[in-house]
Amino acid sequence: MPLALLALAIGAFGIGTTEFVIMGLLPEVAADFQVSIPTAGFLVTGYALGVVLGAPLMTLLGTRVTRKRMLMLLMGLFIVGNLVSALAPVFGVMLAGRVIASLAHGAFFGIGSVVAADLVAPQKKAGAIAMMFTGLTVANVVGVPLGTYIGQSAGWRTTFVIVALLGVIGLLGVAKLIPEQPKPEGVRIRHELAAFRNAQVLLAMAMTVLGFGGVFAAITYITPMMTEIAGYSASSVTWLLVLFGLGMVGGNLVGGRFADPHLMPMLYVSLGALAVVLGLFTVTAHNKVAAAVTIVLIGALGFATVPPLQKRVLDQAAGAPTLASAVNIGAFNLGNALSAWLGGLVIAAGLGYTAPNWVGAVLAASALVLAVVSSLLERRTSRAAGGSVVGSTPEPVAATARH
Repeated sequence: MPLALLALAIGAFGIGTTEFVIMGLLPEVAADFQVSIPTAGFLVTGYALGVVLGAPLMTLLGTRVTRKRMLMLLMGLFIVGNLVSALAPVFGVMLAGRVIASLAHGAFFGIGSVVAADLVAPQKKAGAIAMMFTGLTVANVVGVPLGTYIGQSAGWRTTFVIVALLGVIGLLGVAKLIPEQPKPEGVRIRHELAAFRNAQVLLAMAMTVLGFGGVFAAITYITPMMTEIAGYSASSVTWLLVLFGLGMVGGNLVGGRFADPHLMPMLYVSLGALAVVLGLFTVTAHNKVAAAVTIVLIGALGFATVPPLQKRVLDQAAGAPTLASAVNIGAFNLGNALSAWLGGLVIAAGLGYTAPNWVGAVLAASALVLAVVSSLLERRTSRAAGGSVVGSTPEPVAATARH
């Protein structure tokens, strides 16, 4: 794998830290601003929605400059957003800082996925994408637990200052290691948008929303769930997040390894198992050991879906991958926002801190259903392409029946 992938992983590390560290600091932030835990959960929802909106917007703006320069600009925006959060005098300003930082997220991973895939041979694309996302997963082993510990001991504002410094390191890494590439030529908004007329692209993005949303339904409220239900101390949440991060690292690497030769089977197994494990979490959350094991499995199964889903979108939108790739990153975060909101609703309704796990199980099971529908549709399209295709559209739908 090229050394340039390290630069993308460094940037992903900083972004992953700021995205996930808020879950371990929700009680501290809520207490500081005198808001409820479900209200503090809007810091997760707001960030996720910012990714959804920022991914296409920033990606289209990025067509005017080289990909390397755009990645550097995105890291600069990320730094500013985290500094705003760190210095926020009221909850609304912190929420604004989270949204500012989130605008860089989708475009960074979207453009970064295209850059990573272009750096390697075709049969190694999913592995290269997984390598970049390793920075995101390692953030959950190192950055998030450390940030949680610092936030609980020295104040959550200190955590966000450190996250901004991680952004500076990511910016320097991109500047130093990413090779100069020419500005994308012949990019037209109409051409990029045409990919979204492909039903397979839309199905892949819907799988992304529902599948990864299942993970966040449980993980967003992991701190109150583990302290109030499992009986862990607040300081133990740091180590539980380490376990979640280790699961993410392993799942991401396994997903990248098997997505190239066995993409759809990888999705069937990971999504099906994720739905089962999330359902079981409503029971295992009452036991410390069982809860810890379940958290590892959720991280592993959740991130095992990331490389295959991202590669699925890149393949299906082969003619215009940049915008579709970025929008799919937004789809991950749309799932985060949806699940965090739904999880807050069931908690606020008095169903308890384990209720979001059922929400996650239903979302993951729905993603599995869509995966089966997508595969059946692809097979039918392939059979039709083998004979006479009546009323075919100009999109390259059949061209992606590679799996």
